[in-house]
Amino acid sequence: MSHLQLIDIDLAFGQQRIVQKLSFSLEKGRIGCLLGPSGCGKTTVLRCIAGFERVAAGEILLDGRVVSTPSEHLAPELRRIGMVFQDYALFPHLSVADNIAFGLRKESTDARKARVAELLKLVGLSDQGYKYPHEMSGGQQQRVALARALAPRPSLLLLDEPFSNLDVELRERLSHEVRDIIKATGTTAILVTHDQHEAFAVADEIGIMHEGRIQQWDTPYNLYHEPANRFVADFIGQGVFIEGRMLDERRVQIELGVLDSHTPLSCGENRRACEPDHAVDVLLRPDDVVHDDTSPLKAEVLHKAFRGADILYTLQLASGARVLSLVPSHHNHAVGERIGIRLDADHVITFQDESAARAAA
Repeated sequence: MSHLQLIDIDLAFGQQRIVQKLSFSLEKGRIGCLLGPSGCGKTTVLRCIAGFERVAAGEILLDGRVVSTPSEHLAPELRRIGMVFQDYALFPHLSVADNIAFGLRKESTDARKARVAELLKLVGLSDQGYKYPHEMSGGQQQRVALARALAPRPSLLLLDEPFSNLDVELRERLSHEVRDIIKATGTTAILVTHDQHEAFAVADEIGIMHEGRIQQWDTPYNLYHEPANRFVADFIGQGVFIEGRMLDERRVQIELGVLDSHTPLSCGENRRACEPDHAVDVLLRPDDVVHDDTSPLKAEVLHKAFRGADILYTLQLASGARVLSLVPSHHNHAVGERIGIRLDADHVITFQDESAARAAA
């Protein structure tokens, strides 16, 4: 039985539908993520799970118990849900230890002290309990907020854009720390973010949201290599679409050569099988286009983005089409230079070409 289950939930503000027929489930101890652009409805879903918003249709179950339907609504304080907010929401007049102990008022003094000491150790702040929030760095405040949310041993932990106020380097490091802390406690959690790097670092499963719907609920690996539709393919990772034509169900011809797929390729509505000679758009990721000085196939460097260990090149093919290539940084080529490339695509991803899709609409 799933620990958390959402079944066809809807929510609207006035005439504007924010969430539409949204469903997913999460097993106990797993970390899920709602990932999508601003305004897609992901934070609203989180608020529905927490009990801050009522659903207009569908139901939400926690540990097999119905907590939300249009006619039934369990109060937020009775759901045993912990929350970590974007701005941390720490009490400035309380010490770090007292902030963590805030949700433990029904416990004995000794039990509170033991739990606070346990959590301070878990988040790496054992000697910081006497300090006040304003004396802590942003990363430390985030860990205090996480410890406070975990203190009452919630059935479910919700994290709403928890790293958005931090700089990029700290955000990356802390996202790994937060995952380790949540996993160490065995807590089931849902993260909301618009940053796919955070989602990939923290979550076991991710739901890509767009216009109030989940486009695909899957592992990070499958979202990258097996996107369910164009939106997911375009939103996750980097890549470009290039024109192709099907040779048979497993082979597609593009300007760079023939791509062979381990499985039958699909395109169009419902991802149906592609027929021979069918025009398709092929998704090429930067790691699908390999720099190879010995290759007779050449492309012109239009742009380069130095990333330390590697360089992301934007390359122009003979037809004028553009592709991306991620190359070790010791292969340092100038803009305007022509370099050798070859294909090395393990996962071939095709969609119906946009002109054909518009004609069929």
